Amino acid sequence: MTTTTPAIGSVTRTAPGGTDRRTPGSPRRRAGWAGLVFIVPGFALYLLVIGWPAVQALLISLRDYKITPGAESPWIGLANYTRALHDPVLARSFVNAGVYMLTTVPTQILIGLGLAVLLDTVLPGRTLFRVLFYLPVVTSWVVVSLLFQYLFATDHGVVNWFLVDVLGVVGHPVNWLGQRWTAMVAIGALGVWKGVGWSMLIFLAALTGVPRELHEAAALDGAGAWRRFKHVSMPFIRPTMVTVVILLVIGGFNVFTSVLLMTNGGPLDQTQVPLTYMYRQAFGYLDFGYGSAISFLLTGLVLVIAGLQYWWARRTADGGVK
Repeated sequence: MTTTTPAIGSVTRTAPGGTDRRTPGSPRRRAGWAGLVFIVPGFALYLLVIGWPAVQALLISLRDYKITPGAESPWIGLANYTRALHDPVLARSFVNAGVYMLTTVPTQILIGLGLAVLLDTVLPGRTLFRVLFYLPVVTSWVVVSLLFQYLFATDHGVVNWFLVDVLGVVGHPVNWLGQRWTAMVAIGALGVWKGVGWSMLIFLAALTGVPRELHEAAALDGAGAWRRFKHVSMPFIRPTMVTVVILLVIGGFNVFTSVLLMTNGGPLDQTQVPLTYMYRQAFGYLDFGYGSAISFLLTGLVLVIAGLQYWWARRTADGGVK
């Protein structure tokens, strides 16, 4: 004999085989409808603001799109994508973005984690230091890009003045923004300076969640600061580390404002990155079809890299990699 306890405000019926069937007025069903009420408006707004424009951009990438009202935009299929795959400037822009990502992401993580560990200890004035390190994060990209353009200027730039007149390590001013790799150094320095405070804050929030009793127990067992960090703190902040790495990699490939304002992709397209090249094609040459194709190629690459990072992190966490 099957015994069932009805929920308050609902009628419970016992079906053959002992399965409960709740009436449409049950609390569980009402909670489901309540959840939909909260989800549907946000999802509809997402489709309106993100989904529909993305679909339109995809359709534009498959056409020789003309912005002139009434002009015909013929369907050309994958011609824009084929053109992109054979574009040497676009290939160079992806290399530049990759170099920027590979240099700024590890640097931001190392410095940000080091600052977070330092500020997690009892340090006089640590609240002030937290604010100072985080201040560049909330500063406008336009402002700091123009600032670094001035710092790395060939004539009367602060960096050249320091290297030539103060240290004397070079005999003449370096044309930082007039050459490909020196310009990427300046752009990368800006990326690290502006982003390290964000990494610090995320790691600091993760470190505050590590139980102090574990650190105290490890200290009583004779573990030094490094061993406590490695064996106590790191296991707790590893999921945060994965999240930070994925977000920084995505941000590295999406670098735009600093390159646009400091070099505008020059000289001779040597410092182009995918977003600045896409911007030039779409809004400089009004080739919106090609610009849209570049944006989807960049999106696909970023999704693949982020997916591989997530898969590797999950595999490592599950013990697949020893």
